[in-house]
Amino acid sequence: MKRLLLRVVPLLALALPVQAAVAAPAGLPPYASAYQPQGTDERGLWMLADEDERTLRDSKFLLNDPVLQAYVGGVLCRAVGDDRCRGVRIYLVGVASFNANMAPNGTMQVWSGLLLRVRSEAELAAVLGHEFAHFELRHSLAGFRQRRTATDIAVWAAFLGQYAPAIQQGAIGSIFQFSREQEKQADLLSLKYAMQSPYSAQAASHIWRRLMEEADATALGRKQRSQRYDRVAFFSTHPTNLERASYLSTLSADVAVKPEEEERYASALGRWLPEFLSDQLKLNDFGGTEYLLSSLAGEHWTAPLLFARAELYRQRGNPRDLVAAADFYRSAIGADPDLAEAWRGLGLCLMRNREQGAGAEALQNYIRLRPQAADISMLHAMIGE
Repeated sequence: MKRLLLRVVPLLALALPVQAAVAAPAGLPPYASAYQPQGTDERGLWMLADEDERTLRDSKFLLNDPVLQAYVGGVLCRAVGDDRCRGVRIYLVGVASFNANMAPNGTMQVWSGLLLRVRSEAELAAVLGHEFAHFELRHSLAGFRQRRTATDIAVWAAFLGQYAPAIQQGAIGSIFQFSREQEKQADLLSLKYAMQSPYSAQAASHIWRRLMEEADATALGRKQRSQRYDRVAFFSTHPTNLERASYLSTLSADVAVKPEEEERYASALGRWLPEFLSDQLKLNDFGGTEYLLSSLAGEHWTAPLLFARAELYRQRGNPRDLVAAADFYRSAIGADPDLAEAWRGLGLCLMRNREQGAGAEALQNYIRLRPQAADISMLHAMIGE
């Protein structure tokens, strides 16, 4: 038994990486283009990624917009450099959560929920740079090998009797600790990209602070306890948002401030904003969505944002919510009188509040603007025509 323990302990040391200190970024490492997978493990990972990419290309969730895709690709190239971005294939995916990921074969997914939540090209560049850093550092391969080592240790530890639970717990915990260290490494390399890009390096920390505020708003809306950001959970694959915001803010504090390009980003996203907002409303997250809409609006509520806020209140459907929703619909119509869906929502709210005459008039405006809409027959019946 002691002999077997002597064999397992060195392996456990490999599976449990020492936590690295967060150091200020230096220069970028040299980059080798046209990289090919090396060894059986990496070739296998690339083969699986290639198959996933074939499936992704036919997915109904893809956003088929070459202009937006080219725009996001341009942000990536300005963030990491033309030599690095040249081999990346970007796919925009219609999923309302904040996420992006990059496969070891150069496939990058960017979800619509992320595009909705970032405020500028600089913030988008920070996230894209983070994902590219995982790719450049070959984190998929390193993570696969570490998980294999850790699970092997956990299996063999079953033969160690009283030592088994502690060793197994340490081995499994090392998987999540290793993932957190990889995330930190990707953050730091992404910060190096930002420092040598035309974008502000301070933008990265802004994202994580707003995500904490949104999560708190979600918890408050659902009458739940807010998350803890001052300590990391055993099974967490990422550092806490507070930790990431803190070290990214500290390391970028003395870096020269550069443009964030908020207006250019808002213009690029404009065509898709109503659809992204509609997807967000389907999450049934009143508190988080209310926070997100207010954050997007700032001091200027546009017609799409006012309409989305009206829909949010109408869908919750409390009597006082219908009054507030009607006011938001009217404000949206004031900003854009041809916003047909706002007339429809206003009409439904007023009908629900037993304001039949005003509701019928609003619905008639919708019918005038959308004469071929699928719900015309139902609305004619509602207004007694």
